[in-house]
Amino acid sequence: MQSLKLPRTMKKRRRPIPQPPSTPPTPQTLLLKTLGASNNKPTSNSSKKPRILLNTPKWLPLNIPQSELSLSLTLPTGQTFRWKETTHRHYTGVIGSHLISLMHLQNGGVAYLLHQTPSSEEDDARSALLDFLNVGISLTEIWEVFKASDSRFAGLARYLGGARVLRQDPLECLIQFLCSSNNNIGRITKMVDYLSSLGNYLGRVGGFDFYEFPSLDRLSMISEEDLRKAGFGYRAKYIIGTVKALQSKPGGGIEWLASLREMDLHQVVAALSTLPGVGPKVAACIALFSLDQHHAIPVDTHVWQEC
Repeated sequence: MQSLKLPRTMKKRRRPIPQPPSTPPTPQTLLLKTLGASNNKPTSNSSKKPRILLNTPKWLPLNIPQSELSLSLTLPTGQTFRWKETTHRHYTGVIGSHLISLMHLQNGGVAYLLHQTPSSEEDDARSALLDFLNVGISLTEIWEVFKASDSRFAGLARYLGGARVLRQDPLECLIQFLCSSNNNIGRITKMVDYLSSLGNYLGRVGGFDFYEFPSLDRLSMISEEDLRKAGFGYRAKYIIGTVKALQSKPGGGIEWLASLREMDLHQVVAALSTLPGVGPKVAACIALFSLDQHHAIPVDTHVWQEC
């Protein structure tokens, strides 16, 4: 979030006239107010002065060919809104508590860079990355089946190589797609950035600040009024309502979401649709992009109107 700046005064004795804020109050400010009311100090280090992370030459190969992973056809395409193109064709994002950059090598393969991850956690970070990229699914095999079944797809397949469905954290995916209702990618991204900044600050890469996605407890500290002031509109009540609904689940909301990975698609959609603001399309997106329901097909209402 950008800090607010007052215009310079034209005369020494004239008091500056504040201008309307160009951005909504930051969630850090709102969180500090909430915590201050209870005389608690925030546990997040997001309020600390950002440190610019200097990339070291520690790019490591993932040994995934471009036919199995195209970064430009996977990360900025609307299934996640937390990855940034930090330099040309270099993408940076957060997986769990790990800040990671990805790029294509000259041979088309993919390499990754861990930003300040302790050496003792590097193996865990790589495993989390591979899980996020859903590498257990072979695109090459799927493409061959699709091409044999659909002549139109066969003609388009050469342009879609490496377009991979991710396996995201269910809570992150759910909250992101609550922001997506009747919205565009640019505005969704701003909303997701706003919520993400409630989490622990991890660093800055390419001019972007990155945060660990906030926990349910941290999300519960922000109010519907705060979100409405930040421009979330009617989505504010859905986010607040969903956080409360998840907190009330037996065993906890995180465990409840994870359990959906073991259910059939119709059960998953039905369960997700009990949450405020989640309809069939949003439920299908969450199921496909985070809950291993690879046969889920999100269909926009406008597509149905054209059929």
